Amino acid sequence: MDLWTAFSALILGVVEGLTEFLPISSTGHQIIVADLLEFGGERSMAFNIIIQLGAILAVVWEFRRKIFDVVLGLPTQPSARRFTANLLIAFLPAVVLGVLFADWIHHYLFNPITVAAALVVGGLVMLWAEKRQHQVHAETVDEISWKDALKVGLAQCIAMIPGTSRSGATIIGGLLFGLSRKTATEFSFFLAMPTMVGAAVYSGYKYRELFVPADFPVFAIGFVTAFIFAMIAVKGLLRFIASHSYAVFAWYRIAFGLLILATWQFGWVDWTAAKP
Repeated sequence: MDLWTAFSALILGVVEGLTEFLPISSTGHQIIVADLLEFGGERSMAFNIIIQLGAILAVVWEFRRKIFDVVLGLPTQPSARRFTANLLIAFLPAVVLGVLFADWIHHYLFNPITVAAALVVGGLVMLWAEKRQHQVHAETVDEISWKDALKVGLAQCIAMIPGTSRSGATIIGGLLFGLSRKTATEFSFFLAMPTMVGAAVYSGYKYRELFVPADFPVFAIGFVTAFIFAMIAVKGLLRFIASHSYAVFAWYRIAFGLLILATWQFGWVDWTAAKP
C-alpha cells in the first residue's frame, strides 16, 4: 500500500463518516471526492462497502441501549414488536426497488453532474419542507404508525438517485408525514441499520471477487476512520437539531451543487469523464 492510497482511504473514510447521516448525500460526496483523488474502478466498489459498514457500526453503538431494549422486549413487549415491524415495513420498499434498479442507477446516474443536480433540487425541497407548518403526531419513534413507516420507506427510495441523500429523504419525508424533527432523525438512523447492512451484504456477495487480501490494510483505514467520524457526526447532529432546523444543510447542498455545476459549465473540471 503506497502513501497516496493510504491518504485517499483516510480522506474517503472521513467523508463517509461525516456525510452518511447528515442530509447532504454521502454517496454524492464520495463520487466527487473519489474522482478528485482518482480513486475509482472496481477497487473503490469494495472499499465503499467496507466504509459504509464502519459508519453504520457507529449508529449501532450510539443507539445500543435502544437496540438491546427492543431485542430483549420482543417476546413480551408490544411496543418492541411494533417498533421492529415498523422498521421492516420501512425497509421493504428499498429492498424491492434496489434489487430491480440498483445496477441501472449505478450505471447511468453515478456521476458528478447527476449528483450536483440532485444536491440542488434536494436542497430546495428541504427549504420548502422546513418552511411548512408542521403538524406533529409522533413525538417519539415508538409513536410511529405502520403507515408513517411505509411513507418514510417510500421516501427513502428517492435516495437511490445519487446526491439525493438517504438520511435527507427519510428525515424530510418524516417531517412532511407528521414526525417531530427529533423523531424523524432518530428513525432515519434506525432505518439506516437494516438498509445499509442489507445493501452491504448484497453488494459484498455480488462483488465478492473484488475483496482481495492485499487491499485489507486500505479497507481497515477507511473502516476505522468512517466509524470515528460517523460517531462525531451522529452526536453532533442530535445536539444540533435540538435547537436548529435543517436549513443550513439545505443551503450547503445548494451551494455545493452549484459549485460543481459551475466548474463543469466553465470547463474547469471535466466531470463528464468521471467513472464510478
